[in-house]
Amino acid sequence: MKELAYNADASRKLDILSKGAFLTTYLDGKVNTMVIGWGSIGYMWRLPVFTALVRQNRFTHDLLEKTGEFTVTLPYVDLPEAISICGTKSGRKLDKLAECGLRAVPSRKIAVPHLGVPGFHYECRVLYKTTMSSENLDKAIKELWYEKEPGDYHTLYFGEIMDSYETQ
Repeated sequence: MKELAYNADASRKLDILSKGAFLTTYLDGKVNTMVIGWGSIGYMWRLPVFTALVRQNRFTHDLLEKTGEFTVTLPYVDLPEAISICGTKSGRKLDKLAECGLRAVPSRKIAVPHLGVPGFHYECRVLYKTTMSSENLDKAIKELWYEKEPGDYHTLYFGEIMDSYETQ
């Protein structure tokens, strides 16, 4: 494990995120991970912050609402089967990690584990959350991303980056 600044090699991290990263939650002994392709790495309130978007109908949303912690894994290896399973199946009905051969590894500063794959990992604690509203959303974005599931807007979770590191 190599400790790195949260913003080290930001362009590479954003490239990986756009192709699919994993957001992991944990509650009562159950680990759940989902694929995210949207997010933001930034600096707010004098703190390093990862902003993650999660739709309200997702199991991950339920867990995040209860725990207020999450990890983000930006994999350095191609994981097409894991991306497919974790991006299309619900953790309510399936142990996604077991299904795609991923393993959870204890994190250093929060209860939520990160995924045991080579990559960059963020450990985050929710500082603020807000749910999008249609009134404040650009019409073209609304039509492109929310017409199929009207009313199922994302909740934005602003997570303080408590720790960041890469594994090989």
